[in-house]
Amino acid sequence: MPEIQYFNVIDSRDEMLTSLKKDGAIIVEGVVDKSFINSLREETDPYMELSRPGQDEFSGKYTTRTGGLVSRSSKCRDLIQNQLILDMCDGLLLEHCGRYQLHLTQIIRVKPKETKQLIHKDKWAWGNDLNHLEPQLNTIWALSEFTNENGATRVAPGSSNWDDKREISEEEIVQAEMKLGSVLIYTGSVFHGAGSNESDADRIGLNITYTLGWLRQEENQYLSTPPEVAKDLDPKLLKLIGYSMGNYSLGYFTPPGDPGELPEVVPPQYAVGLKESPSFGYVNYEEKESE
Repeated sequence: MPEIQYFNVIDSRDEMLTSLKKDGAIIVEGVVDKSFINSLREETDPYMELSRPGQDEFSGKYTTRTGGLVSRSSKCRDLIQNQLILDMCDGLLLEHCGRYQLHLTQIIRVKPKETKQLIHKDKWAWGNDLNHLEPQLNTIWALSEFTNENGATRVAPGSSNWDDKREISEEEIVQAEMKLGSVLIYTGSVFHGAGSNESDADRIGLNITYTLGWLRQEENQYLSTPPEVAKDLDPKLLKLIGYSMGNYSLGYFTPPGDPGELPEVVPPQYAVGLKESPSFGYVNYEEKESE
């Protein structure tokens, strides 16, 4: 019978990463406490309660999804920058990029009567062109208890390298049961899907995912958190959102203005007022502005 490895937050990060690479998923317990979860729920429940359910079997006709959480929740911003998760991103993603970025933020509420979701790989968001590398690290934070009865996420441990068309049997799947405040960490290549909710209460998880800095984000962070909102955020978070260069010359822009009014080429952080020189050699806009 396959198993998901459980860790405590104080356990070895190296052991966590080794298990994650081997099985495609791990669970870490005791990461945040009930008080933190309650505060996060106070910020996000008003949005969640008004979110509409999906319109098909995959998105779930009894499942709601609530995004745009960078601008909506300070507690979500804390979880995005959780050092344990960033350590896992370092170990899994930096092999294939100079910088990783936030991919999406989403509260997933699986309501009673929901059926089990189709088993899938999250990296299929980019089609079937990334089978040669791991493009994604994902988390689901338990904002409620995750049990077999209420639809805990179904995972096929060890399936990261399985063929996309492979049939997955029930014997190869386990459910990620976890306590409030725990986090399921899993790759973009592992087969998984939400379970059926046969209880009388909602199963609520916070999905925060990360991807390589040179890939298109699933949730458009520049529209969800535009410059007028992003300018007040922590610089470290801004880089994760994507307000920084993705590589040597990846991500620059030309600010609109009259001829000679503004520098010709600037990095994304210019849009939120961060005065850092770009990592490529077109122009030092700090010198340009001082002229």
